[in-house]
Amino acid sequence: MRWNWVYGATLVVVLGVLWLVLSGFWYKPLLVGFGVLAVIIALVLTVRMGLLDDESAPFSQIISFARYWVWLGAEIVKANIYVVKVSLKPDLDIQPVLIRVPVTARSGLGRATFANSITLTPGTVTLAVEEDAFLVHSLTEELADPAAFADMGERVNIAAHESEKA
Repeated sequence: MRWNWVYGATLVVVLGVLWLVLSGFWYKPLLVGFGVLAVIIALVLTVRMGLLDDESAPFSQIISFARYWVWLGAEIVKANIYVVKVSLKPDLDIQPVLIRVPVTARSGLGRATFANSITLTPGTVTLAVEEDAFLVHSLTEELADPAAFADMGERVNIAAHESEKA
């Protein structure tokens, strides 16, 4: 139960700071009061739904996920350049491929991050989610590299702190 209070306190701080930054009303007491009320309502609803745990409030993993998102951003840029090159070729040599990508992530957070990362990377889309694999559509065979998907999956596991649990 102690950890739920830590998650709750962290969630209140993060939501409060986010509200202040996005609203810009840190100098008007009435509006700040509405922000505090909104944060309290969000916390109460989260607790009542039983969603306050490490997976729904993964603030302990912010640094590892930040590293992952920086890496993924670089991969997205590289894939964008590749897709533009392939698309602008006069012969348009696009041969779509379906590949089954094994999934080692066990948590919902890890699985969702992995599936969304595949879809965010240009030229690939996660079509189906199965128990132990994703069905992925790839624009070309080069984008369907199993080693690249395995690397992405391992990076997701590290970001979600799942590799140390294995």
